[in-house]
Amino acid sequence: MSKAIVTTTIYSVSEATIKFATFKDWHLYIVGDTKTPHDEYNDFCKDKDNVTYLSPEYQEEHFKEISDLIGWKSIQRRNIGFLQALKDGAQIIASVDDDNIPLDNWGQDIMIGKPTNVYYYESDEIAFDPIGVTNYSHLWHRGFPIQNLHERNNKYKITRKTIIPDIQADFWNGDPDIDAVCRLEHKPMCFFDDKYFPLATNTFSPFNSQNTFFSREAMKKYFVVPYPGIGRMDDIWPSYYIQSLGFNVLYNKATVFQDRNIQDLTKNLTMEYIGYEKTKDLLPELKKKSENFKQFLPERSEQFMDKYLSITENM
Repeated sequence: MSKAIVTTTIYSVSEATIKFATFKDWHLYIVGDTKTPHDEYNDFCKDKDNVTYLSPEYQEEHFKEISDLIGWKSIQRRNIGFLQALKDGAQIIASVDDDNIPLDNWGQDIMIGKPTNVYYYESDEIAFDPIGVTNYSHLWHRGFPIQNLHERNNKYKITRKTIIPDIQADFWNGDPDIDAVCRLEHKPMCFFDDKYFPLATNTFSPFNSQNTFFSREAMKKYFVVPYPGIGRMDDIWPSYYIQSLGFNVLYNKATVFQDRNIQDLTKNLTMEYIGYEKTKDLLPELKKKSENFKQFLPERSEQFMDKYLSITENM
């Protein structure tokens, strides 16, 4: 089965990127931007059959319309890596960040398309927080509606259930993907206990584009929404959208250590405000009809979504 890893970067080759390139049964696509040190990545790829660097020139030549809608200096250029992986026939696609160092177990327990017994959290609530049921119950996932925080840990029933996942969101030791308020308050260093995984839920739950595996069919419907106007909900809101289409998500144990790139947490807070304000309204609308997603997008983002899905529909 063809398997691909997609990342984007503006930095020099990282420890994470070096290690991802050692997984010979995966093809690594590195999507460049205008600030990326291109010569360094061209040299890095020279002797590696399983690594491809997508230069800005390549992106402009092969994905011009999508490139224009995304714009430069944008982490959402990873979408072009998704399209390239799909074009090349990948059946499993992993979306990763270049500051998430893969552990030795990375990619070793892929459950996509396989009947898998999970801890199943049944809830009548509109959203479920996967971090809140681990050994870090005081933390919460980026993009979880903060209006539900006060009662999120006592609004479910735990059972065992067999599901067939389309998407597998692996966790991250180190500095995990919590929202800016949570990070400013706690500044955690986490090591998630394996005993809580795998887990799934019957309601909406957030996942990100940092360490997540997709089936080919799921990847055709998932994308990262380009700025401006959506901030750091760029990968979270599409995670809710794809669940509204009926794709199943499974959360698995940590398989990376996040050595988080330097971030301005106050800026992150500002960029996450749209989620604090509107996620509570988005989820009920998605529950009614997946097409309602578009009404929450800026015009340019809606144009991008239409174009991206028109391309993947024929892949």
